[in-house]
Amino acid sequence: MIAATDLRPGTKVKMDGGLWECISYQHQKIGRGGAKVVAKFKNLETGATVERTFNSGERLEDIFVETREVQYLYPEGDAYVFMDLETYDQYSVPAATVGDAAKYLKEGMTVMGDVYEGRIIKITPPTVVELEVVETPPGVKGDTVSGGSKPATLETGAVVQVPLFVNVGDVIKVDTRTGEYAGRV
Repeated sequence: MIAATDLRPGTKVKMDGGLWECISYQHQKIGRGGAKVVAKFKNLETGATVERTFNSGERLEDIFVETREVQYLYPEGDAYVFMDLETYDQYSVPAATVGDAAKYLKEGMTVMGDVYEGRIIKITPPTVVELEVVETPPGVKGDTVSGGSKPATLETGAVVQVPLFVNVGDVIKVDTRTGEYAGRV
């Protein structure tokens, strides 16, 4: 059990019958009254977010989550299959759990998986991934680095804004936290 005042972004707890990760928190001290903690949580199974207020003395049930290196193997219906690189166990992870990370997954890619009670509850892709551009409008003569941008479809199906000089077949770096173009390879 942890006190509500010990919440930090990334802390994982069990409450209301589900597994939740703290996204943000704010400690509030109001005049004569007791201190309060206002925290925003994301459900690790459904992706829903909720904001809760706790008195400073309240306690929450924390959970032990093991972070393991897993390899993405292939999609399977409405799920994705990953393999633990140490034990070679395979996990079928629902699409809702993978979330936005699915836009950056390539077969054979190594990602971090949070494992709780024998199942993956969160997938974290590398900060920057290298993906090939498969579709984008052609550049026009005179395009420069500081010019505008155009949409580009990547090999995984993700669409990002790229500079005008990027062409089909180029391999680019994409920041998975923001979904933005980070450079050419």
